[in-house]
Amino acid sequence: MAHVVTAFLRNRGEVLLVRRGDAVGTYSGRWGGVSGYVEGDPDDPVEDALREVREETGIREGGLTLVRRGEPVAVDDAEGPFTVHPFLFDCDTRAVEPNEELAAWEWVQPPAMLDRETVPRLWDAYRAVGPTAETVAADRTHGSASVSLRALEALRDEAADTALAGERGTADSDGWERVADTARSLRDGRPGMTALATRVNRVLHEAARTPASVRDRTIRAVDAAADADDRAAREAAALLADCGDDGESPAVLTLSRSGTVAAALEPLDGPVFVAESEPGGEGRDVAASLAADGDEDRAVTLLPDSAVASLLADGRVDAALVGTDAVFSDGGVANKVGTRGLALAAVREGVPVYAATARDKVVPTGSEFHPEAAPFEAADGVTTYAPLFDRTPADCVTVVTEDGPLDAETVRAVAEEHRALAAWDRDDDRAAAGDDGKE
Repeated sequence: MAHVVTAFLRNRGEVLLVRRGDAVGTYSGRWGGVSGYVEGDPDDPVEDALREVREETGIREGGLTLVRRGEPVAVDDAEGPFTVHPFLFDCDTRAVEPNEELAAWEWVQPPAMLDRETVPRLWDAYRAVGPTAETVAADRTHGSASVSLRALEALRDEAADTALAGERGTADSDGWERVADTARSLRDGRPGMTALATRVNRVLHEAARTPASVRDRTIRAVDAAADADDRAAREAAALLADCGDDGESPAVLTLSRSGTVAAALEPLDGPVFVAESEPGGEGRDVAASLAADGDEDRAVTLLPDSAVASLLADGRVDAALVGTDAVFSDGGVANKVGTRGLALAAVREGVPVYAATARDKVVPTGSEFHPEAAPFEAADGVTTYAPLFDRTPADCVTVVTEDGPLDAETVRAVAEEHRALAAWDRDDDRAAAGDDGKE
């Protein structure tokens, strides 16, 4: 039996679909992922997937990050039996340099493949590697902007699957309730990530009570979320640029991992200091990434968390930039533990602290923040204290969103808006109890 790899490249919530040209031997004219025969070990064909991506699209390994390898998908049709090995890669570019095997290509949100003539079981192959409520809940590597986007993708794909089952008459349960349960699982699986809850709540609040409506509304939400994070990064970059001396790029201190922060730093070429960000130590990977991807003249320095206050006291930092997992109605923020200490030390030294984030991270009025705990071992008889997040007061940080800095009045108004978005779940609870909410 032949073995085939199919690589899905993801960028901003969309994947690359390619239409197979006349030069290929099978399924000419159909849409698919980047695919080809396995020439090496079928038990570990990742190198085959990378080779096909490189040959067909011109995208090199340096621009790809392997997200997941899925379970093989069996195909048996007129072309003969073969096994598909699906892979999902995050891709940092949309520039494609096609070879003769591609007749066309498009970046689309995955449900679009359901409306096209595709190679066999393409949707099944994608679903084997696409995000789910379980993978979102288990992600302890990425920041909340990235995780909330993955959550929207998971909701979108589940709604598309459920709508498809309804159209084919194969649904085994109420479609709306199945989608609503997925939304609740996504929202409740990461209670400390406000943007995730807000974005999921907004979709369910605004969509009609059908899987197809949720699918379509979530497709728009994915685009909006990616755009909001990009705009917030641009606003933060503009504020940072004003912190440098005599028009030079500022020296910036950061910690933990935030896609919005990384995007804000990209246009700047001043030195960057990165705290290692224990527990987890993701600052090490962030520093390595900045050094590999940034300007050759930009110095990147990694420091232990315990050295943050000393660095600020040395006068080597012009501004601090962090992400945030939640913005409270009083203007304070929650972020990876260590942010509070950084901000307090920065205020002492007269260094401005900016938190780059989308408005969707404003905590709804009346909601409690549920910080997650980090695994932390100690000797028998010793208790531990290991919060994963801490809370930074409003007078120590400026919150910068896609609409620029937020003042206290605007934060309170946004918090009330987000409280109203959760009404879809309360309404469903009342309906299930036979209570329409009226006296």
